[in-house]
Amino acid sequence: MPKLFKINIPLLCLVFFSFMVKAQDEGAVTFEMKLSKEKLGINERLRVDFAMNKDGDNFTPPDFNGFRVLMGPSQSISSSWINGVRSYSKTYSYTLAPTARGKFTIKQASIVIGGKTYKSLAKKIEVTAAVDKPNGEQSPDSIADDNLHLVAEVSKANPYLNEAISVVYKLYVSPQISVSNYRPLDNPKYNNFWSQDMQVSRLNAQNGTYKGKSYRYVVLKRVVLYPQKSGDLEIEPLSLEVTVDVPTNKRDFFGSRVYTQTNKTVSAGNRTIKVRPLPDKGKPADFSGAVGDFDFSVTTSKTQLNASESLQAKVEVKGKGNLKLFQLPKPNLPSSLEVYEPEFNEGIRTTLSGMQGKVSDSYTVVPAYKGKYPIPSISFSYFNPKTEQYITAHSNEILINVIKGPTNSSTNNNLNNTSNKQVVVSNGDAFHFIKTKSNLHPIKANYFFGSTRFYLWLLLPLFLIPIYILFRKKRDALSNDVVGNKVKKANRLAKKYLSTAKGQLGNKEDFYVALEKALHNYLKAKLKIETSEFSKDKIQVLLRDKKVDSSSIEGFIHLLTNCESARYSPFSNVQMQQDYDKASEVISLMDKQL
Repeated sequence: MPKLFKINIPLLCLVFFSFMVKAQDEGAVTFEMKLSKEKLGINERLRVDFAMNKDGDNFTPPDFNGFRVLMGPSQSISSSWINGVRSYSKTYSYTLAPTARGKFTIKQASIVIGGKTYKSLAKKIEVTAAVDKPNGEQSPDSIADDNLHLVAEVSKANPYLNEAISVVYKLYVSPQISVSNYRPLDNPKYNNFWSQDMQVSRLNAQNGTYKGKSYRYVVLKRVVLYPQKSGDLEIEPLSLEVTVDVPTNKRDFFGSRVYTQTNKTVSAGNRTIKVRPLPDKGKPADFSGAVGDFDFSVTTSKTQLNASESLQAKVEVKGKGNLKLFQLPKPNLPSSLEVYEPEFNEGIRTTLSGMQGKVSDSYTVVPAYKGKYPIPSISFSYFNPKTEQYITAHSNEILINVIKGPTNSSTNNNLNNTSNKQVVVSNGDAFHFIKTKSNLHPIKANYFFGSTRFYLWLLLPLFLIPIYILFRKKRDALSNDVVGNKVKKANRLAKKYLSTAKGQLGNKEDFYVALEKALHNYLKAKLKIETSEFSKDKIQVLLRDKKVDSSSIEGFIHLLTNCESARYSPFSNVQMQQDYDKASEVISLMDKQL
């Protein structure tokens, strides 16, 4: 009895499984008729598809009463495997032309699948009077619409604040048509984004697919964006006017197809980017907006030197992220070291994945006295969007040894001299040579002691003390005025970069980089806004609020636009000279108004 039970159970399961699979296979068969439309004009065309999900034989089409077969049957087969499940489709297609007006019925079609005959349902068609634009005679514009597409491909639709995304604009062209020329109608404005255009040096046609169909495409524009605001941000569309060569049904004398030309306007459409705010949980107190993956260090050019010699202390951040959009931390140097304003350096290259490279502040440090001076560790915090965590990096402590130079105080010397004093023993004749009678004479009245000049010099320190106190308060107020110091620094940098731009005339990239920095630092000095707040619209609003005339505003915005366009457009030396002269003129005019 136990053996019989063991033999029959697997057999029963196998029979039951086979029965279920067979039942499922038989129940899953579909065979149906699909119409392109159920009502059409007598001058239009009708497409009829007979689709099945399993392969069959002996297909018998219906009698297309009231219609003339223009094309068909054409057969198409589609088969795929998805997650181990096979998908199959087979279709017989016909293109029909109505022969009269009225109501007609397309009767059943039949096919044999798996030894069984399946029939489609009959469908009714209404044929009306002729229409103005029949679907069988497409115009060149409609053909261009169906075969020409401008697409904006966004690398990431939900980035974090200040995380890099790329937008690539591709023009897809079907093999049925050709493009002879194009020109941009409206370039998108990336409001609330920091943007960097990536120059497209050559237009190389490549093979690709769009909505499942084969196309040729070219990359027209590439841009890297850093969102400066959280929430739903809109990317305006890029619009082009394209000259398209569309084939017609006509042939020339040699039998070649005749093409007609039409102009089409295509647009990439608006794209919405859902920008996530940086999390509040775990945000460090010294976080300054850096987003990416960075390495942080503080180094010095030397650790041992003499007084009055100089060394370079460098604060550097390198890696991949928004390197141009945050402030570097400042080192905590001892007050006995003389420190000069830092020199900012950057070595950044921008790719479709974002900015990468390094930025640094280089401080010139001059010790005045002998001794050992520690430079304590400082921290730099950033947000890594890949790990979605805040990271704080710390620099190493550095000890500066000043081996030669004056000491900071004479206290130690006085102590040493006191310890070396000797006891002197005197006798009664030690001072016998000293005269006890003097031959002094009265002081003349015009002598310096007791004169008006004597008392003026005596009282002068009393007058200098309040002046010194006022000067000291003024100096402390200036040193504590962070905003004012930033404005002065930006003003100096604007003059510096404007001078650098003048020296780079003829070198397009370096000239426009220096000119753009000069314009930005000028705005920082005059409008007291940070680099992360820059956008042309915001600049225009702020300048209008400051009562700057419209011509100066337009000139300034035009210069910023030229600085951006110079990265991917050719500019002559004459144009660069004109832009430099224009920058000097605009800054001078705005300076008077601000």
